[in-house]
Amino acid sequence: MFGGQRYMTRGVEKRLPLELQMLLWNMIDELKIQYKDLDYLQVFELYIEDFNEDVRIQGIIHKQEIPQYEKEYKVTVDNPVNLKVFVIDDKTHCTMLLAEEY
Repeated sequence: MFGGQRYMTRGVEKRLPLELQMLLWNMIDELKIQYKDLDYLQVFELYIEDFNEDVRIQGIIHKQEIPQYEKEYKVTVDNPVNLKVFVIDDKTHCTMLLAEEY
């Protein structure tokens, strides 16, 4: 799972900063190392958290249904976003898309 060619939709290209795209792919790669069984659908809920008046944090909830997995991350990035992102593996390639594009 998640070893094939990687693609993204136009929505991801336009609305998800490159540093976050790379971070999400890395989270999947790390999960592959920890767990042998990955769900074909990886879900990322990205949200903005105000740390203080000057600093905004990117929150990320990474989850899958089978086997059940959920982990929350908080990172500092230049342009945090509020988005839901799916990454789907159809055995020939992997696609990152916005939930609204599904």
